[in-house]
Amino acid sequence: MTSLHILPLLCLLSTITFTSSSNPNTITIPLSPLSTKHPSSDPFETLKLLASNSITRAHNLKNHKSHVLKTSLHPKSYGGYSIDLKFGTPPQTSSFVLDTGSTLVWLPCSSHYLCSKCNSFPNTTPNFIPKNSSSSKLVGCTNPKCAWVFGPNVQSRCQTQNSRTCPPYTVQYGMGSTAGFLLSENLNFPGKTVADFLLGCSIVSIYQPAGIAGFGRGPESVPSQMNLTRFSYCLPSHRFDDSSESSDLVLRIGSSGDGKTNGVSYTPLEKNPSSTKNPAFEVYYYLTVKKIVVGEKRVRVPRRLLEIDVNGNGGSIVDSGSTFTFMERPIFDLVAQEFEKQVNYTRAREVEKESGLSPCFVVSGGETASFPGLTFQFRGGAKMRLPATNYFSLVEKSDVACLTIVSDDVAGPGVAGGPAVILGNYQQQNFYVEFDLENQRFGFRTQGCKTSV
Repeated sequence: MTSLHILPLLCLLSTITFTSSSNPNTITIPLSPLSTKHPSSDPFETLKLLASNSITRAHNLKNHKSHVLKTSLHPKSYGGYSIDLKFGTPPQTSSFVLDTGSTLVWLPCSSHYLCSKCNSFPNTTPNFIPKNSSSSKLVGCTNPKCAWVFGPNVQSRCQTQNSRTCPPYTVQYGMGSTAGFLLSENLNFPGKTVADFLLGCSIVSIYQPAGIAGFGRGPESVPSQMNLTRFSYCLPSHRFDDSSESSDLVLRIGSSGDGKTNGVSYTPLEKNPSSTKNPAFEVYYYLTVKKIVVGEKRVRVPRRLLEIDVNGNGGSIVDSGSTFTFMERPIFDLVAQEFEKQVNYTRAREVEKESGLSPCFVVSGGETASFPGLTFQFRGGAKMRLPATNYFSLVEKSDVACLTIVSDDVAGPGVAGGPAVILGNYQQQNFYVEFDLENQRFGFRTQGCKTSV
């Protein structure tokens, strides 16, 4: 059994500073939990919003029609992680949500930026002002980078509209949208400048006051534009109750060969073989989950539910922009039922109704609660054994702990298709996580994330 220390689920406003690495091929950026104070003091409302946001995120990832015009974004207010990047000449600092499930990099732009429904989520960094940057240029319609976003036929669209500039973009997501135009800009790090970086300059948004740094698979993403061979992060806990914490996002540019990081278990990064039927699936980092184990008991999930089918649906992805892990209902039911069999606490069904999470259990009578372990075993034998705090959370001001995995009809209606399992950032807390792009593998090890990776 795994012990769950009774800690309230709190989300704290992050403060980020920029640091550099002495290695010229390595760039280190502080990474912090993103949050704002929810106007409601009801802890059930907080959990319900986290669960709802995770479901909304999953539905968008599962139901992409295009990775260009419909990019799934997680709301900044709960459960995300931020980095600071400096664009322009002279550099202007902007805050971005780290998102491995999308590719476009965009930020609130111009002094006239308008964000509707953002009053509860104030942006802590100034908007980017293109006219204050001598390196800022509009992207032309014949620029190959315009086609990164709009596809190879964009020039005919420009001719129809009699325009020499790349068309304006619109990004839609579960709880809002953003729109703007594409810039070519300098991305600045200490001792290194990435020239002609494709950057979205958003001038209007709904429910999205901060930018998004897309780290998915795609030519317009940060890893692709910087030619990264590897990037890694270690996500600090969401549950700090005194001060915000930060860790590091590490970007590796030069080749490191086949060298493996000490103590890290690896599984192959895979691609969806049917992505031609839905180009959005090209964005995701797919993994193959071979087994799910609760306690010492293997959950008998049919293989077909964990594999990608002929239409490109199914399989598992890892996503820094999702808060709670999502499982399609047939998988979730088997996992939840196994927890119910092994847990000796009373079900808290009223809390389940209020929080949007299930199952929940009454755990009063002690400082710690014991739960069966949860392990994901991946192709190649790598095993991710989660600490209890990564899959059960104590509801603040109560003696109830809830499973922090969501599914259709638990926190929201279902959407068919797309990935069957989405490994969210809540389950990645206090793990060193590595995307080895050079060797196409995903690595992880348990590690406290309050200090540098």
